[in-house]
Amino acid sequence: MLKIAVPNKGSLAETAATMLEEAGYRGRRDSKELIVLDARNEVEFFYLRPRDIATYVGSGALDVGITGRDLLLDSGSPAVEVQGLGFARSTFRFAGPAGRFRETAELQGVRVASSYDGLVAQHLAERGIDARLVRLDGAVESAVRLGVADAIADVVETGATLRAQGLEVFGDPILASEAVLISSGAESPGLATLQRRLQGVIVARDYVLVDYDIERSRLDAAIGVAAGFESATVSPLHDPEWAAVRVMVRRDETNHVMDALADVGARAIIVTRIHAARI
Repeated sequence: MLKIAVPNKGSLAETAATMLEEAGYRGRRDSKELIVLDARNEVEFFYLRPRDIATYVGSGALDVGITGRDLLLDSGSPAVEVQGLGFARSTFRFAGPAGRFRETAELQGVRVASSYDGLVAQHLAERGIDARLVRLDGAVESAVRLGVADAIADVVETGATLRAQGLEVFGDPILASEAVLISSGAESPGLATLQRRLQGVIVARDYVLVDYDIERSRLDAAIGVAAGFESATVSPLHDPEWAAVRVMVRRDETNHVMDALADVGARAIIVTRIHAARI
């Protein structure tokens, strides 16, 4: 029985639950449920605080879990990242009063506030920088204005919140984070199946199927536009001068590909969503 830790709340929870359901696993029906047994798939789900998941998995109490890369590294847990899951992406940066800092080395000896003091401490130590870390659980952007810190380390999206506090980012990014599947590192029955299923969901979200008809004389030009995941599927039509083609195309490129196919003579171009996949 594979024991899986799942976020019970926060930005990771809803998407992680949806992804597991799309992968064919049973989800919880009541938000108060802490443990859900999926006997058919031989897994047991444990719903935990996202920040605690790396600790439980790293201890070996649970086999695998879904959490943020930032939370994994901040925890100091021996759990290992198995694969990225493609959602909850974020970037961690240093920020300080506009014009005061230009590079990370200037943090030597100053106070840095963050909700991820473990992650930041490791980043600074690797660069030989001895800063004084101030641990905060929230509202990190206000720390400088309130005199608690000289700089902060936090998630940066558009930077609008920082600018509103008179702050600007500086130095290289600390971390590019996303939701990840983590493991205790031990051999776990069912882990390979879980990975395949989750990867199938990622592919289904990122790709679509494109079908079209094309004159055989223009087939090479059309395949040059979209060659497919590995190779295009080409089937004969009743008219021997024409062929039917099916390819996988990245979802965010769909309309550009359709335009290009039409330009080389493709007709009856149809796009179909992929519900599930195994690659």
